[in-house]
Amino acid sequence: MLHSLKQTWLSNIRGDILAGLVVALALIPEAIAFSIIAGVDPKVGLYASFCIAVVIAFVGGRPGMISAATGAMALLMVTLVKNHGLEYLLAATLLCGVLQIVAGYLKLGSLMRFVSRSVVTGFVNALAILIFMAQLPELTNVTWHVYAMTAAGLGIIYLFPYVPKIGKLIPSPLVCIIVLTAVAMSVGLDIRTVGDMGQLPDTLPIFLWPDVPLTFETLAIIFPYSAALAVVGLLESMMTATIVDDLTDTPSDKNRECKGQGVANIASGLIGGMAGCAMIGQSIINVKSGGRSRLSSLAAGVFLLLMVVFLGDWLKQIPMAALVAVMIMVSIGTFSWDSLRNLKKHPLSTNIVMVVTVVVVVATHNLAFGVLAGVLLAAMFFANKVGHYMAISSSLDEAGEHRSYNVTGQVFFSSADKFVAAFDFKEALNKVTIDLNRAHFWDITAVAALDKVVIKFRREGTEVEVLGLNEASATIVDRFGVHDKPDAIDQLMGH
Repeated sequence: MLHSLKQTWLSNIRGDILAGLVVALALIPEAIAFSIIAGVDPKVGLYASFCIAVVIAFVGGRPGMISAATGAMALLMVTLVKNHGLEYLLAATLLCGVLQIVAGYLKLGSLMRFVSRSVVTGFVNALAILIFMAQLPELTNVTWHVYAMTAAGLGIIYLFPYVPKIGKLIPSPLVCIIVLTAVAMSVGLDIRTVGDMGQLPDTLPIFLWPDVPLTFETLAIIFPYSAALAVVGLLESMMTATIVDDLTDTPSDKNRECKGQGVANIASGLIGGMAGCAMIGQSIINVKSGGRSRLSSLAAGVFLLLMVVFLGDWLKQIPMAALVAVMIMVSIGTFSWDSLRNLKKHPLSTNIVMVVTVVVVVATHNLAFGVLAGVLLAAMFFANKVGHYMAISSSLDEAGEHRSYNVTGQVFFSSADKFVAAFDFKEALNKVTIDLNRAHFWDITAVAALDKVVIKFRREGTEVEVLGLNEASATIVDRFGVHDKPDAIDQLMGH
């Protein structure tokens, strides 16, 4: 146990602390921006980011992954906050956490293996588009100063890394914020700042129970939002965990991560924070900055709180244009540009799944709907493709009275009709042998197809022998098949 503790917490102290500091600096503008997207005070997102990052360090299933307030979650909160206010958002956050813990115990994290790569790509691209669209209100009906500041911010973000020596040491989004804030303060530009968006925290968070009535009416209001937050939060967290697994060549416990996300969100709701989940961008920043263990996530959360509480007066002066520039950078970095270049290379079905996922998410502003549509479509394409991998050959004996059919491949709902069509029931035969040594029967549709073939032959007066069923296929055929049971023809025909 002591060895495990050292491995998950103290194996990379210097790298984790430095990576945590970089992540904390990058989290500040994003947490504020996500709060503004959701329509709440910046302190709601900042408290949430601090709390979730710290709690997940202890209870999460993926060391080195950063969780905090995110744009995907913030987008789902807009309507709830607008119609019912902050207190209902806090209640929804608590319920979201409970649902995620339940999902962890039900081992729903294992379902990630059913999400195809094209769905993940569509998910990421849609998230990038929604984050960009959320910045448009800050860029409409404004003075030219805002456009100039935003363009300057993007210039700093993308050009500063090329500055010798210091370009790689200091995060360019932080440089963007510092420079634009200094320019706005020195010139006295009359543009919107973070301070105009709401009160920043100046104290440590305290325990806060949501001030909502404990009634079924309240549950009816928050449950749809909580369910959507839980699903999107787990989807993004599981996808991020998979990406970090690949980057670090280490495994993670997806079901523990589900429970951990739930515990973190409950803790966030109890100190006045919004729901959050794993962050793809920040997790990659953490890993590439040297963060590997749980200490990096803990350090990020602690540094974030210290800077927010003790540097709040400076944070209020940050112009919104700087945050818009940072969020545009996040959306550009999140979007998978390779997916556009690969449209000509990848199969049409893969491209359709990716595009449909993006379209549904952008149209509904709900990442869960898009992922569901993508998974269902991918399953249909897969079933159609596998259904074609079935072949039936036959041979007739010299006397012309006995035909042997050899079935190769998968028989299920997609290939059942093809299976039945391969047999000639009008041929005058004394006996038919159906060899299933190289076939597998998957569902009751396949069993019904076998029943139909056997009974049709027998109805024509032909003796039928079925042989070679593997153990799994034999089990389902014995249980649901009727061709070897009394009154088989009547049962099949519904008499």
